[in-house]
Amino acid sequence: MPRLNAGQRHTVQFELNGKSVSGETEPRLLLSDFLRGVLGSTGSHVGCEHGVCGACTVRVDGCAVRSCLMLAIQINGGKVETVEGLAANDTLSPLQRAFRRHHALQCGFCTPGILMSLSELLDADTDVNEKSVRELLSGHLCRCTGYGNIVRAALEVLAENRAGGTVPDD
Repeated sequence: MPRLNAGQRHTVQFELNGKSVSGETEPRLLLSDFLRGVLGSTGSHVGCEHGVCGACTVRVDGCAVRSCLMLAIQINGGKVETVEGLAANDTLSPLQRAFRRHHALQCGFCTPGILMSLSELLDADTDVNEKSVRELLSGHLCRCTGYGNIVRAALEVLAENRAGGTVPDD
């Protein structure tokens, strides 16, 4: 890898929600700022900028990560999924539908990060239960919901996944 010096610009190319994208970045630009400011992908929110609140969580190569703790240049050649990528063909994902049905969001600031973390957990489906959902949520700050409805929505999707069904539309 070439030496990265302040003021230099580098091209970053990766897959964002299934589409190839690229952009110019300085070596120290955060992934969260690159997604929002350079690419205009504003679904992920920036809260604390220290990795504490979870609002900026995206999936990188399938794993939930805090985009405020990654440099944009680190993502070169990878795959990034944001909340905008959860819905397919203007159809909400089962998790998004369950959130709507259970009123699992209020102001919505923390919701994109929570959805991305839960999507990783539910995709893995290894020993997922209420305790593991609550443990995951302990890494996300939400000042509105109290988390109960979020847990109910996640457990509904988990049960439907295990039963081979789909979460109903409203």
